[in-house]
Amino acid sequence: MEKIVCVLCPMGCKIKYNAVDGKIVAVEGNRCPRGLSYLEEELKEPKRIVPTSVRVVNGELPLASVKTSKPIPRRLIPKFMELVKQVQVEAPVKVGDVILKNVLDTGADVVATRSVRRINSA
Repeated sequence: MEKIVCVLCPMGCKIKYNAVDGKIVAVEGNRCPRGLSYLEEELKEPKRIVPTSVRVVNGELPLASVKTSKPIPRRLIPKFMELVKQVQVEAPVKVGDVILKNVLDTGADVVATRSVRRINSA
């Protein structure tokens, strides 16, 4: 049997399963139905929320932390990181600001998770 840890809740169920041609034929260890749906999604197309940072121009800090507003397909993460690497935003940045909308047509936005104030020019 293969193993996976469900991350949908704090219980972290250790799920054991057998799959044939992508179909689950045996499963044990999930303590709730969410574990089975998590396993099915992981086998079909795993997705992740991606935290990273973007460059800030004229900010008190050179970077602002950001994350995707919802999970994106894991297969797109390298392409996502290449895209975000090119992004620069002008300070000020506030928590919750949308930096990129509908990134890679996933329906997920890239949202600031840290505020960065503008440098006061004297």
